[in-house]
Parts: sequence; structure tokens; C-alpha cells
Amino acid sequence: MSSSIYTRSGDDGSTSLADGTRLKKNAARVEAYGALDEANSFIGAALAHAEDGRLQIALSFLQHRLYNCSSNLALPPGGKWTPPSIAEEDVAFLERAIDRFEEGTGSLAGFVLPGGSKAACFLHLARTACRRAERRVVTLSESESVDGRVLEFVNRASDLLFAAARYANTWNGSGDVLWDKDARPPEI
Repeated sequence: MSSSIYTRSGDDGSTSLADGTRLKKNAARVEAYGALDEANSFIGAALAHAEDGRLQIALSFLQHRLYNCSSNLALPPGGKWTPPSIAEEDVAFLERAIDRFEEGTGSLAGFVLPGGSKAACFLHLARTACRRAERRVVTLSESESVDGRVLEFVNRASDLLFAAARYANTWNGSGDVLWDKDARPPEI
């Protein structure tokens, strides 16, 4: 028997949740876990460019737990299956990682623009995608039950990605790219 990535079952604009429930592909639940998948993809790209071991460890863990969050959202509440969970210690890990990264970067000297090293650029993309995912999870939570720990984790994940981007630029030697509100047009 051959397995194929295509099933043709979504050709009508619907998709299956993890329990087989069919929803439209633009349903709030699908939007939420889809946005997390997008953020996770950017984290994978950042990880491919991360050279520091501490950063690699934190991003790898983050990817696995974001997949738990996605899987949690892919199961409607009250079903017979128990979704993967996010533990208090997972959120605590993100907070410790943020603190460690900030030890290496120091205080903010202004608003940070996305830029610098390749890893930092991808981390900023991941951060903004993670914030969008957070907004999608909030939207879902306004109409359906959502595990509060998922929302907490996703919120902290975007904070980690910001701290990680700053850390990647510090580690790389480029430092923060700061916003200059009074920048003059350059000569080209």
C-alpha cells in the first residue's frame, strides 16, 4: 500500500482536525494552529543559521513545544483524545532562557529593528509570526475553549524569540540594529 501526501479530501476547502472532525480551512482553530506552524518554520530557518549552542538548544526545545501547542489546538475540546500539554515548567524554561540571553545582551538602548545576522533576521521573522499566531489563538479563545497554558506559552515564546534575536546579533558581533527616528535620507 502506498501512502501519499495528497488525499484530495481538502479540495472542497475543508481539512481534518486530529480527531477526524472536518472544518473549513479558514476556521479560527485551523488559523490558530496554522499560524503556529508558520512561526515554527521560521524558527527552523533561524536554527539552521544559529551557531551558538545555547541558542540551538533553546530553539530546538521551542520547536517541540510549539508543536505541542499546535497539536493541542488541532483537537477540539471535550473529545476522547487527550491533547499534548504545555507544563508550567515549559513556560519557566522560556523565562530562564530569556534571562540568560538578556545577560549576554544587556539593557535595551532603544527600539530594535529586525536585522543584523542571518539568524537574528530569521528570529525576528519567527517573532512576528509568533505574535500573529498569538492573536489567532486569542481570537479562537473568544469563541471556543483553549488551554490557557498554550496562550501563555505562545506569548512567552515571542518574548524568547526577541531576546534570542538580540543574543544572536551580540554573539555574531553585529549588536542591535536600533531605530533612528531622525535618520536622514542617504546618498545612493
